[in-house]
Amino acid sequence: MTPMKAKAWEFVHNQASGAKWSPGLREIFEYRDLGIKDGTRGDYVAHIIRHNGKKQQDQVQQWHVHECDFQFVLVLNGWATFEYEGQGQRTIRKGDAILQTPMIRHREIACSDDFEVLEIVSPADFATKVVEAPASVAAE
Repeated sequence: MTPMKAKAWEFVHNQASGAKWSPGLREIFEYRDLGIKDGTRGDYVAHIIRHNGKKQQDQVQQWHVHECDFQFVLVLNGWATFEYEGQGQRTIRKGDAILQTPMIRHREIACSDDFEVLEIVSPADFATKVVEAPASVAAE
């Protein structure tokens, strides 16, 4: 087995006691950056996302894709229902994990008021784009 090359990453210890929450991609969520983007020099981003109590529609409830190579979601609290191209509707609950394949079309259907997830994405500066519904769904 070939040893892995060391990356020019920095050690990160992000303490919960100093957590700062801020707005992000979704109007109904607030985000806690875990310092991984800076620590990996933009290779990855990791954040905790939680519902902030707002009730409104946003672009993520439309079909969309994330332009990324890796996206992992672990549900820390609550639940959400998403629809994924080729996978149908999936409700994810506390303790569930999702590995979203690159460029999979998906949309949020609903989420609980206590929904909270850990999300890890690569690269850190990924784009989100609204897209047409998959042909299999558009035909319904």
